[in-house]
Amino acid sequence: MQTLANYGDGGPGPWILFVPVIWALVIGGGIALLRRTVWRGRRGGPWRQPPAGNDSPIAVLGHRFASGEIDEDEYWRRLSVLNEEFGRTSKGGGM
Repeated sequence: MQTLANYGDGGPGPWILFVPVIWALVIGGGIALLRRTVWRGRRGGPWRQPPAGNDSPIAVLGHRFASGEIDEDEYWRRLSVLNEEFGRTSKGGGM
C-alpha cells in the first residue's frame, strides 16, 4: 500500500501536507490582520476605552467639584440632596 500520493514512485510524499498548512496560515493571518485594522473600531474589545457617558447626577457633581466649579460646602450640600432623592445613605462621616 502506497501512502502520501505515491511517495516511493516520485510523488510529493510528506510535502503534500505542506499546502493545507500554508493555506491555514494565510487565512489565519488574513483574519488576524482584519481584526487588528478594519474591524478594530466597529466593536469593543480589551483595547478599547469604555464610553465616557457616566451622566449620573452624582458623577456630574463629582466632576464639577474636581474641576473647581463648586466648593466643598456646596458639594456636600448638593450631595446630601441627591442622596435623599435617590434613596442612598451616606457612608461614614457625619450625615
